[in-house]
Amino acid sequence: MNFDFDDCYWHDSILESIFIDRSNPGYNDSVEMVIDWYEEQPKSRLIFKKAYLFKATMNFGIIANESIDTAYTAPADDPDLLSFYRGWKGLFDHVKLNCYILKTSSTGGEIKILAEGVEVTEIRS
Repeated sequence: MNFDFDDCYWHDSILESIFIDRSNPGYNDSVEMVIDWYEEQPKSRLIFKKAYLFKATMNFGIIANESIDTAYTAPADDPDLLSFYRGWKGLFDHVKLNCYILKTSSTGGEIKILAEGVEVTEIRS
């Protein structure tokens, strides 16, 4: 499936789950999300491959689905992306990372992932 993170209709899609895979640290660090799309697409599993940072501010206790307000790839001057490269003092300068941001409307949460890429697979019911 051809997938462009910034080309999706995120608004009012539902973030159903998040799974962080560190079963093989340093070799397979990934973040998986299940998204129930607002539009006609089937549910999907997004896999953020070769993740280097996962940062989340989420609020719980609200009886509502985790509805997404917006999601986008941040520009190259994102503070967390710049901080990552600065912190490693050149060791990861050869690695091209993207900064993916998801903001939720139901609880006012924000998720930020630095990863080399994201893949999607459809979830058939």
